[in-house]
Amino acid sequence: MELTFAHWLYAFVTLAVITTMLFRKGVVLPTLLGTLLVAWVYSGSMIGGLKAVFNANLVAAKELFSIFLIITFMVALLKSLKDLGSDQKMIAPIQRIMVNGHVAFLVLIGITFVISLFFWPTPAIPLICALLVPAAIRAGLPAMGAAMAVAMAGQGMALSSDYIMQVAPMLSAKAAGVSTEVVATKAFVMSLFTGVTALSIIYLMIRKDIKKPSEVKNDVSEHVSAYNLQLELETASQVSATTEKYISDKELNVWGKVFAVLVPLSMLAVMLYMFSTKLGGKAVALEGGDGAAFVGGVAIVLLVLASLAFARMHALDKISDYITEGFVFAFRAMGPVIPIAGFFFLGSGDFAGGILSLADDALKPAFLFDLVQAAQSTIPQNGFLTAFGILIIGIITGLDGSGFSGLPLTGALAGALHQGTGIEPTTLAAIGQMGAIWTGGGTIIAWSSLVAVAGFCGVPVLDLARKNFLPVITGLFLATFLAILIW
Repeated sequence: MELTFAHWLYAFVTLAVITTMLFRKGVVLPTLLGTLLVAWVYSGSMIGGLKAVFNANLVAAKELFSIFLIITFMVALLKSLKDLGSDQKMIAPIQRIMVNGHVAFLVLIGITFVISLFFWPTPAIPLICALLVPAAIRAGLPAMGAAMAVAMAGQGMALSSDYIMQVAPMLSAKAAGVSTEVVATKAFVMSLFTGVTALSIIYLMIRKDIKKPSEVKNDVSEHVSAYNLQLELETASQVSATTEKYISDKELNVWGKVFAVLVPLSMLAVMLYMFSTKLGGKAVALEGGDGAAFVGGVAIVLLVLASLAFARMHALDKISDYITEGFVFAFRAMGPVIPIAGFFFLGSGDFAGGILSLADDALKPAFLFDLVQAAQSTIPQNGFLTAFGILIIGIITGLDGSGFSGLPLTGALAGALHQGTGIEPTTLAAIGQMGAIWTGGGTIIAWSSLVAVAGFCGVPVLDLARKNFLPVITGLFLATFLAILIW
């Protein structure tokens, strides 16, 4: 397709978005204005531009709403478990395993990774830091080592792969026009390799600082102790208030224990079944949206049971509160992604027709793909340059502290740049996803959710980000090199 002024305007806005991210500013405003201007110029009508900027957000919302739902129900379930006290009971036995700092380091990684896979690190980190980090420090693990382990396993490995909820792979895959399942699988492998590499380097960094339990003498950080005291007081007051209205303390304890066993077993069964469908060659494999729907369905059933156990007849009202809290969290976390995704969906021929209100038989523009195709002769046909270029762009997009806002861009670039490189677009999409989320998700920049990890563990966030930088960048570059070799 011949390039038009609208194509060049789309390219200019894309560069403006990347530049804005470099300065650590939000990109919602430039993407909204960019969508309006590109559509206005292409249609030759301001009315058409105004319609398109709304349609772009509507199309993006339709495509991504399943993501909002899975986040909503998983967070709602976690809220219901907190009321029952099951969240603390699930983790309490693990504290006994931390016999020394070395074991505590591994336990923190494993537990944070598993819980964050199902509930996302943002709602899970306070629970982990409140209950496990003090025990790990008493076992001899330095507070900085605990913070690094939690950040790598949660905001790094679990969030970058997002293998269970598959929010990130769906964003990447939709923008690239490829299979969510394949992107999710490749991202999972890359996240593990990146994480193992980074954590190995971290262990070598902190090994000399790990003390024997007898040398620690409960020398837990004042910040951690103060936080836990506050948490205990808040929890006690909440339990006191809620049990008077809904359930007795004795019943609360019983149901708390029941769901502390039921929920982990249910999630373990979900994970095993999902893996069996991928490895066992079953006719109906749980892929992409189907996998997320399965996890969400199990979460809904558990949410209903937990609500009934806690609130009895009041469950009719209480479950609405849980779901509302879940939706609020989902829109806070993912809301800004909608206008950003809308702009990059405009660059895809699969969505441009609906955004621009074009007839079914009309020629659909694919602004981003047309630009790449036109520049194909000047772009080096080198798989290494393309892969590492998308990794660096992903890292740049993560500088806004989100991690997810850059996925529509890296996904779209993966779909556009793969031709002639010998690398599949699914691989490039997974590489971009790694760069964006390991950076913006909260491992190496201080203005991300890394602040929460640092605060809960009682360490300076700038020191934590600085110590994480070399291990994470090393892991990302080695994982990208590995992806190029094996895929």
